[in-house]
Amino acid sequence: MIALAFVGFATSAMAQDTVAPTKKYSVATNSFWANWFVSAGIESTAAYTSQEQCCNKNPFSVDRTTLGFNVAVGKWFTPGIGLRTKFQGAWAKEVNTRDNHPSYAYWNIHEDVMFNLSNLFCGYNEKRVWNCIPYVGLGVIRNMSAGGDNYDLTYNAGLLNNFRVSKHFQIFLDIYTNWFEGSVDRGLNDNWADYSKTKSRYWDKLVGVSVGVTYNLGKCTWEKVPDVDALMAMNKEQMDALNASLKEQQDENARLREMLANQKPVTDSKTVVEKVTEVVSTSQSVFFNINSSKIASRKDLVNVKEVAEYAKANGKKIVVTGYADSKTGSASYNQQLSEKRANAVANELVKMGVNRDDIIVEAKGGVNTIAPFSYNRRATVKIQ
Repeated sequence: MIALAFVGFATSAMAQDTVAPTKKYSVATNSFWANWFVSAGIESTAAYTSQEQCCNKNPFSVDRTTLGFNVAVGKWFTPGIGLRTKFQGAWAKEVNTRDNHPSYAYWNIHEDVMFNLSNLFCGYNEKRVWNCIPYVGLGVIRNMSAGGDNYDLTYNAGLLNNFRVSKHFQIFLDIYTNWFEGSVDRGLNDNWADYSKTKSRYWDKLVGVSVGVTYNLGKCTWEKVPDVDALMAMNKEQMDALNASLKEQQDENARLREMLANQKPVTDSKTVVEKVTEVVSTSQSVFFNINSSKIASRKDLVNVKEVAEYAKANGKKIVVTGYADSKTGSASYNQQLSEKRANAVANELVKMGVNRDDIIVEAKGGVNTIAPFSYNRRATVKIQ
């Protein structure tokens, strides 16, 4: 009954200390009202229209670029795919002026399909600083200076760069292009009709850069899906380790019972000294649960106390070495964890009366030198 209680307690402790593994590319589904966002920004646009053939104008010259604004609302349906409705209001310039109106106002509203390549290829990470998001879309453009009847379809593509500021705020840099038929700007000598739609000269084009702020509404993060297979494997390894530990304790109990049955009275202190010397001359182990620097069982400190008493009586130094298992955690994390474990045992030695200056602390990081590998989660104590 005591053994079963110990197994149950140890399993519970391990479950509390275990960090559940998750799948890199899978997340739990959020509600429809989660992961919405709104954004607003300013933009600079350069026009490259079908008129360039006759006038040889540089579309990126100062007299062709204009300023505008944009607002958008959208939703991410998964960490990698989303939709956005974007409204752009701006001015553009004709190559050949008409009625002393070299520029015209227009608006463009379009629906875009967005692909977050950072999440699709690298896995979801809510704290990632930069997300690369290409998109394509279809919309309607209207020339506001043409009597209200100049509408046309617009084809949109771009690269949205989101830079994380906080959980809810992002700064964006949007590089885009819009294509539409060459009649929208009403420019003179517009020869777009002489070209087929397969020719780039047929289309009027706008190239722009926009900067602004995005605000994520409500719940804007995703919960990663637990890796059930990895959890099952981890639990099996833990149970195997517990069973092995229980078997060792049972064997040790049987050995002690046999020793007690055959023990003869001690007539001198020589035997006791030999037993103590045997204990302190070998490395004593103190074990830990996964991802923990808290000593799993105080019983591991029984032999450590013998080492402490011997060191104090003989003026010896004690070396405490911390380890972690190399199969879980990164190398840098395991190095820190092994150091914490070594310091935890060193603190116990101080409580036993050992001077801190007589304790040497070492950290070996992740290793795989003992089977089962969970036994590598330990710290060793020995006389220098």
